Amino acid sequence: MTRVGSLGEQAWRGASRRDAGDRSLRAGVGLVVLALVLAVTLVVSLGIGPSGMAPGRVVEVLLQGPGAVSTAADPGSSIIVWQIRMPRVLLGALVGASLAVAGALMQGLFRNPLADPGLVGVSSGSALAVVATIVVGERLLSAGIAGLFGAFLIPLAAFAGGLVATISLYAIATRQGRTSVATMLLAGIALAALAGSLTGFFVFLSDDRQLRDITFWSLGGLGGASWQKLAVSGPLMLAGILLSLLLGRGLNALVLGEAEAFHLGIAVQRLKRSAVFLVAAITGAAVATSGVIGFVGIVVPHLLRLVIGADHRFLLPSSALLGAILLVVADMVARTIAAPAELPIGILTAAIGAPFFLWMLLRRRSHLDL
Repeated sequence: MTRVGSLGEQAWRGASRRDAGDRSLRAGVGLVVLALVLAVTLVVSLGIGPSGMAPGRVVEVLLQGPGAVSTAADPGSSIIVWQIRMPRVLLGALVGASLAVAGALMQGLFRNPLADPGLVGVSSGSALAVVATIVVGERLLSAGIAGLFGAFLIPLAAFAGGLVATISLYAIATRQGRTSVATMLLAGIALAALAGSLTGFFVFLSDDRQLRDITFWSLGGLGGASWQKLAVSGPLMLAGILLSLLLGRGLNALVLGEAEAFHLGIAVQRLKRSAVFLVAAITGAAVATSGVIGFVGIVVPHLLRLVIGADHRFLLPSSALLGAILLVVADMVARTIAAPAELPIGILTAAIGAPFFLWMLLRRRSHLDL
């Protein structure tokens, strides 16, 4: 494991040196293009569904505002766009952006393009908390507590599980005020395995109805999107994404090594701590609202790194935009490919991400000694 990690870090540094040329113009153009593509994708997605609408009509409804009264010739357009599709589309964009930014942060922190938010155990911790809540929550929680949280019980459980996993990971990897990235990686793998085993135990205890709920949640999807759910998790994801943009300079310095970054004036320990907790916050919030959606954190940053380079000042915002585009497009496909049924998004992202991940492994096999 040490040899693989060391060689992976060397490969990362070599790629960074090759990308050391000034790509700021290309990256700036890329940001503008991605922003325009995202805007078009959002408009198109708002028109996709059983009651299809042309993009021009969608733009007209958006300009009229949420309080517009539908005409007799076009009844219900405002309600369909603003109350049904808008929260789902916005939630999908935020979840995709969060997962992609979390992946970029993890890859910068570990200095390895194969790193993924799942390595820190956030997704596994969230999944364990949700499965435990579904299986035993109804029996252990009183009706008053369950009624108090209502529809937010599952999202809150997912976020709490991810937070507990992150705090445990950080406590294990930190000694005398210093956080070991290698220990964090190994501890994250161990915690994910432990959470997976406990999740399997709760699945074994579940009945048929609970097993169905667990299965659909674990596959990921945006079917339960609403303005209420967006109001709970949206601000956390958005704040985490914006705060992550402040870490770009520090992550660029960290590519050279921790000692070199320290001599460049970077507070390395604070940078590690900030990156880990931002990954926990945005990944936990994303998993809480959409279930487990994999491979976005690996695919998006790596694709962008091939095009615009490894400068995190541009890589992080570009990852947010491309991640949002990817998940909104995946949601459109999920809603239409098996209509009137809805295909879980996690199936689509895994079908795309897994072959891409294998291609990455084969491409870097000589560097990773695999």
